[in-house]
Amino acid sequence: MGSRGNPGGDRPPATTSLARVIDIKFLRENPDAVKASQRARGEDETVVDKILDADKARRSSLSEFEQLRSQQKSVSKNVGAVMGRLNKAKKAGEDVTALEAEAEQARTEAAALAARVKELDAAADTEGETFNQLMRQVGNIVVDGVPAGGEENFRTIEERGAKPTFDFEPLDHLALGELLGAIDMERGAKVSGSRFYYLKGVGAQLSQALMAYCQQIAREEGLTGLVVPNLVLRRTMAGAGFIDSHADEVYLLEADDLFLTGTSEVALAGYHADEILDLSNGPLRYTATSTCYRREAGSYGKDTRGIFRVHQFNKTEMFVYCRPEDAEAEHDRLLTIEKRVLDGLELPYRIIDVAAGDLGGPAARKFDCEAWVPTQETYRELTSTSNCTTYQARRLGVRYRGADGKPEIAATLNGTMLTDTRPIVALLENHQQADGSVKVPAALQPFMGTDVLKPV
Repeated sequence: MGSRGNPGGDRPPATTSLARVIDIKFLRENPDAVKASQRARGEDETVVDKILDADKARRSSLSEFEQLRSQQKSVSKNVGAVMGRLNKAKKAGEDVTALEAEAEQARTEAAALAARVKELDAAADTEGETFNQLMRQVGNIVVDGVPAGGEENFRTIEERGAKPTFDFEPLDHLALGELLGAIDMERGAKVSGSRFYYLKGVGAQLSQALMAYCQQIAREEGLTGLVVPNLVLRRTMAGAGFIDSHADEVYLLEADDLFLTGTSEVALAGYHADEILDLSNGPLRYTATSTCYRREAGSYGKDTRGIFRVHQFNKTEMFVYCRPEDAEAEHDRLLTIEKRVLDGLELPYRIIDVAAGDLGGPAARKFDCEAWVPTQETYRELTSTSNCTTYQARRLGVRYRGADGKPEIAATLNGTMLTDTRPIVALLENHQQADGSVKVPAALQPFMGTDVLKPV
């Protein structure tokens, strides 16, 4: 039975119970804090009391189960002893009436006890599953200072770069991409359907240049590069937090029960699953560039023109394993790297503190960097960095040795350096010129081999 064995503990191997997304010990001791987090997210806070009730029932059944199972062992030994005396008496030709009655009573007691142990086992299973289902309804505990509310309740932290001014009517990224021979939506739809595309010529060069630019910065920032799988097991996808409330957004290969990842964060999160890390020399920092796949369920009618919201794209991701007390500093570090990337692209953008209701389950705090898109006259998300505290590591069994040598749950963080498609949108629109050409930022020129993209 998956729930049994450590009813009061807070650190079982996470892959044995995907419910353990938050620390049950913390919830027991701080129910009001968990309720406040649920309220900030706009989610059901009554689930906290339901969890506590389910936890109490589960632990009670487990405790009685363990007591009776111990008693069952003693009774079984007694039955064996009585049967031994009975058989010995029979061989000696003695009167065994009293011993037979004693043996029958012992067998009856053992059978009744076995039945009760079986009932408690089943009850603990049922109560454990109820507990798990309720626990899966609780997102990560939001960090103090995160704005409450939904998508529109973010807090602007900073605006960087100057918005462009044009003395001509600016074109949108798709019109520019077609002029440059960089984007072909028609053939993408012909081959694969809506929200697919081809990047060609300078468009393909831009995609490759953006990823190479990110990898160069990643090396300079001391991140270890990985090439990661794009297909992962169900437990990896669930452990990273991408199934509970996002199942309709991911692609599943049902014949193999493998998931196409929408970000290399998933494979990076699973890299150290069920391991005890050595963090004595500081956090482990990784990066990976991968092709990503998203169904974009629920986005019907949104961003249907061009390559802003698509089903497939390339992305360079950062991922950190650290001690929980280092997570806030690592979050700031990831944001600093993202700012370096976007500053190098000479884009106007803002940084927002994402509201609790828009965090998603794993994140306790998230900062988004949103670039200005001139033809839309609004900011759109380019990068995001999340502090997931112990949420993912608890599910995936990622631990480290604390000061006392005992295993503790690690913290994980992730951050987008860049995708290829959305930055192309921002680059084309912000750096366009009257003749339809587009200036190439100095940081990309070594990778592009030119300082301007010209219409074909």
